[in-house]
Amino acid sequence: MNPMRALTAILGWLLVALVALSTPAQAQQADAGSEPTAYSTLADLLENTQTRQQLIDQLRGLAADTPGIEAANAVASDAAGEPSLPRQLAQATSRIAGEVGTQLSSVAEAVSGLFSGSAEAASNFDMAAFTEATINLGLVILATLVLFLAIRWLAKSVFTPLSQWSLNGQGLNPVLRLVLCVALAALIDVLVVALAYVGGNLIATFAVGETGELSTRASLFLNAFLVIELLKAGVRMLFSSRYEGLRLLTISADEASYWNRWIARLIGLVGYGLMVVVPLINAYLAPTLGQSAGTLIMVAAFIYAVVVVLRNRKRLRDGLNHKAQQTTMAASRVSLQLFARTWHLFALAYFVMVLVLTLTQPADALPFVLFATLKTLATVVGGMLVSSFLTQTIGRRIRLSDDLRIKLPMLEPRLNSYVPNALRVIRAAILITVTMVVLSAWGAFDLASWYASEAGRSLVGKTASVFMILVVAAAAWLGLASLIEHKLNPETGSGVPSARAQTLLALFRNALAIALITMTVMIVLSELGVNIGPLIAGAGVLGLAIGFGSQKLVQDIITGIFIQVENAMNTGDVVTVGGVTGTAEKLSIRSVGIRDLSGTYHIVPFSSVDTVSNYMREFGNHVGQYGIAYHESIDEAVEQLKLAFEDLKASEEHGHKLLEPLTVAGVVALADSSVNIRVVIKTTPGDQWAVGRAYNRLVKMRFDEAGIEIPFPHTTLYFGEDKQGRAPAANVRMLESSSRKHRPAAAGADDPAHGIQEIADPEHRQPGDNDV
Repeated sequence: MNPMRALTAILGWLLVALVALSTPAQAQQADAGSEPTAYSTLADLLENTQTRQQLIDQLRGLAADTPGIEAANAVASDAAGEPSLPRQLAQATSRIAGEVGTQLSSVAEAVSGLFSGSAEAASNFDMAAFTEATINLGLVILATLVLFLAIRWLAKSVFTPLSQWSLNGQGLNPVLRLVLCVALAALIDVLVVALAYVGGNLIATFAVGETGELSTRASLFLNAFLVIELLKAGVRMLFSSRYEGLRLLTISADEASYWNRWIARLIGLVGYGLMVVVPLINAYLAPTLGQSAGTLIMVAAFIYAVVVVLRNRKRLRDGLNHKAQQTTMAASRVSLQLFARTWHLFALAYFVMVLVLTLTQPADALPFVLFATLKTLATVVGGMLVSSFLTQTIGRRIRLSDDLRIKLPMLEPRLNSYVPNALRVIRAAILITVTMVVLSAWGAFDLASWYASEAGRSLVGKTASVFMILVVAAAAWLGLASLIEHKLNPETGSGVPSARAQTLLALFRNALAIALITMTVMIVLSELGVNIGPLIAGAGVLGLAIGFGSQKLVQDIITGIFIQVENAMNTGDVVTVGGVTGTAEKLSIRSVGIRDLSGTYHIVPFSSVDTVSNYMREFGNHVGQYGIAYHESIDEAVEQLKLAFEDLKASEEHGHKLLEPLTVAGVVALADSSVNIRVVIKTTPGDQWAVGRAYNRLVKMRFDEAGIEIPFPHTTLYFGEDKQGRAPAANVRMLESSSRKHRPAAAGADDPAHGIQEIADPEHRQPGDNDV
C-alpha cells in the first residue's frame, strides 16, 4: 500500500474517532470530580512537590487565558445552538494535543529531577529499595515463566493425540470433533496457566522477599500473567501453530504461526506494559511519568499494529479472494471479496479507535475494547463453525440408500434441490445475527433493547413462524409426492399400476402441488399481518368472472373430469378423439395430447370431444377379409387360413398375444373378381395390428404354397366387328399363371418358359416394326 494513502487513511480514521468520542470524553471529564478515581489522582498530584508546582503553574496560565477563551466560547454559543463539527474536531484535537504535551513536559521534568541529584529527588527515590524490588520481581518472573514452560511441556503429550483424533477420528462430524478437541485443549491450557499462577504465588510468598507476604510488585505481575496468558490461550484456539487439529481457522501452519506470534507480542506489550510497568513507575518514580509511559506504550503498540497490517494487506487479500472463490453462496462470495479489498481499513479503524479511547478515556478504554473484541471474535468464530457444521452435515450432496432410491426415485433429486436453498437462507440468517451481535458489542446497536421491544419480538417471531411454515410445507410435499411415486413405481407398491391409476395419480399430484402452494402463500401472508379475507373474496369473484368469460375452458374442465371418472382413456392408450387417431401421451384436466402414426403431436381440448374410441380396452380383434378366385375351392382356402393361424400361434413373438382360437365367419361377399372369406382373431388389447400384419404374411405364404390364387381385378377387352362380322386381329401374349405350375401341362401347349402365343386369325400377318 502507498505510504501516503496509508497515512491518509489513518488520519481519516483518527479524525472520525476523535469526533465520535469527543463528546463522551468531555462529558466524562465534566463529571470527573464526582468519581473516586479523580480524587485519588488529585491527591497523588498534590502529594508530590514537583507535580503540585506544575499544577499551580498550569492553573495560573489557564486563569490568564480564561477571559479570551470564554469570550470566544460565548460568541460561538451565540452564533449557533451547539458547536459545529469543525469546532468539535478542533476542540478534541487541541485537548488531546494539550494532554500529550503536558505529559511530555511532565516526563521531561520528572526524568531531569531523577538524574539531577537534587536532595528532594534523592529523598523521594530510594535506589537500594528499587534495586531489591527489581531483583525480587525478576526472580518471581523467572520462576513463574520456568514453571509455566515446564508444565506446558508436560501437557504436550496430551495435545498431540487430541490433534490426531481431531484430524483422523471416526464416529463424529469433523466440525464437532474439532470443536470438542479445541475445547479440551483450551481447558488444558487454562489449567496450565492456573497451575503456573498458583506456583508463582507460592514462590513469591514463601521463597522471595519476606516469607509469608505477597508483595504488590509480584501481585501485579502475577495478575497480569494470568490475564495475558488466558488471552494467549484464546488466540491459540484460533491460530494453533503446532497442532493442526486444534486450530479453529482453516489456514496453513505458517500463517497460523505468523499471526499467533504477532498477536501474542501485541498482547504482551500492551498487557505487561499497562498492568505491570506503568503501576511500578507510578509507585517508584512519578505518577506523571507512569501516565506518559502508558501513552508511549499504546502509541508504540499502535505503530507496530499499523506496520503489520500494511505489510500483510496484499497477502491477506489474496487469501480472502481464494476463499471467496470456493464458497457456493453468492452473498458470501461478494461479502468476502468486498472484505478482502477493505479489511485493512477496518483493522486500521480498530487500532485508531483503541488509541483514541486510551487517550480520551484511559480508565474505561481497555476493559471496553477487550470485552468488545472478545465478543466479536467469539461471535464470528461461532457463526463460522455453525455454518461449517451445516455445510458438512447437509450442504454436500445427499445420497440415499439403494433400496430407498428404488422405492422413491425422485426423493433424492428433490432433497438435493431443496436443501441447498434452505442452507442459503440459514447462512443469511447467521450472517445477519453475527452482524447484529458485533454491532451490539461495540455499542453501535443495542441488541437486547431491540429484542425486548415489541417490534423486535414481532419481527423475530414472524421470521421464525414463516420459516417453520415453509419447512412444514416442503416436508408435506416431499412426503405426499414420494407416496404417489411409490404407488406409481412398478418395482414397489402393488406392482405395475394400471393406466387409469397412473393418470389419476399424476393429476392428483398436480392438483396437490397447486393446492399446497396456494395454502402456503395464504398462511405466510396471514402470518406477516396481511388480511387475506379480501384476497379470498377477490379470488372468488375473479373465479366467477373467469367462469362466465371462459365458458369453453369450464367446458373443457368439466368434460375432462367426467372422462377421467368414466375411465374413457388413459395415458398410453390408442384412441380416436376429435377425428385424430394416435397414442394418448399426455392427459390433463383440460385436454389430451395425441401422437399419431406419422409422429405429429395433437392437442385436443375436451370441449371438442364428442366420442372417444379406445382401442385398448380388455381385448382387440383382427378382422381379416381374404379374397380367392372363383375357380378356387372355398374349403381348401379355409383350411389354409387355419394352418396360417396355427403358424401364428406357434411363433414366439405373437403366440402369447392370442386369446381365443381362430373364428372363421365364412364367405361374406361374392365380389366382382373374388370370393371374400372373413376371419376374426382375438388378441390382447393394443396388439391387434401387429398380429394382423403377421397373420397376413402367413396367409400369403400358405396360399402360394397351396397354389390358391389371390385374384386381382379382371378387365374384358372388346376389339369390335366389321360389316362381315369379323374382328380385327389382336396379338395377345398370355403368361402362365402361378397355379399352372402345380397342374399338368395342357396338350398342345407351347413351352411354359416362353409363354403361349395365340392369334385370332391364323392367316393374318403379325404386325411389324413399321406398323406400330
